[in-house]
Amino acid sequence: MLTKIIRFFVVALLYLSAHSMTAQCAMCRASLESEGNTVKAEAVNDGIVYLMIFPYLLVGVVGYVVYRMFTKKKETA
Repeated sequence: MLTKIIRFFVVALLYLSAHSMTAQCAMCRASLESEGNTVKAEAVNDGIVYLMIFPYLLVGVVGYVVYRMFTKKKETA
């Protein structure tokens, strides 16, 4: 029961922190903000953050599969 609560808070924390991330390189930021078009800069930033999510999800899924394999192996032993 306690592990489910901890998992919920970890997932909630990761979800809430993803909205405040800024993942833009300095050169991209400078070129986009120098034009005065902040909407375009925000769109590029959102796209970069969106693309960064998938490697973390992939690592999380692989980690979960490995965890499940070890727990099932312990149950059968």
